[in-house]
Amino acid sequence: MKILSYILIALLAGISWWLVVYYWSIHDNNLIKDFYATENAVYVSPHGLRKQMDKKDQSFILVDLRSQQEYEEDHIRWAVSIPAYKDPDTSAYDDKERILAWFQELKALYPQRDIIVYCYSGPCMTGRKIGHFLAKNNIYVKHLGIGWNERKYDWNGRNHEHERTQTDPAAYRASGDSILPSTGSACPINNEFGC
Repeated sequence: MKILSYILIALLAGISWWLVVYYWSIHDNNLIKDFYATENAVYVSPHGLRKQMDKKDQSFILVDLRSQQEYEEDHIRWAVSIPAYKDPDTSAYDDKERILAWFQELKALYPQRDIIVYCYSGPCMTGRKIGHFLAKNNIYVKHLGIGWNERKYDWNGRNHEHERTQTDPAAYRASGDSILPSTGSACPINNEFGC
């Protein structure tokens, strides 16, 4: 009888161990699946964006979140400025009403277009913070996989080898004011935050 009890306990322990391993493998696989689904839904390839720009594709709006000063100095061609920074060193994250109003205006003017945001660099948290804030307000933006610094200073690393000589990086850069038409309702500020 004792041997039968030991066999039963061992059998239950083995089944329990197998269930735990099975559960965690399914759990890990689901996490992996969710990760890639999220990555593909949120991140935009800089190479793919350049190709869209070459085709004059108008299915997206590119938004530069850096300060207005930095935007005016240099930005990705066709990008509009919705500064999440007062100046290069000071965030304007607390200016939520202005930021939200601008993105609401963008969605109202161009409801079918994807909005793609970028900031200083790939690891910059500004795009993620603004994207998180906007998602809480039912506005969904995508995130360019690189920031301005990588776009400006690492052109060759962002394009296929044969494209490096076929494309001029300057053709994808601009300076000056934002090209976004405004209805006037989302930009009541006349200082460095002005439109």
